[in-house]
Amino acid sequence: MKVIVDMNLCQDHGQCAIAAPEVFRMDESSRLVFEAEPDESMRQYVEDAIDVCPVQAIFLED
Repeated sequence: MKVIVDMNLCQDHGQCAIAAPEVFRMDESSRLVFEAEPDESMRQYVEDAIDVCPVQAIFLED
């Protein structure tokens, strides 16, 4: 599984970091950083993060 975040769309709301903190987090500058290839066990959390993103900037590839 591969996580893709369109950083041109992302507005750093951080909802993904709340939904899937093992995959997404906010850095010291409040900018999003993420694990591009998380373990498959994180799939449901990533899907939750996709659902809660207010600008729909997160995508998932298999």
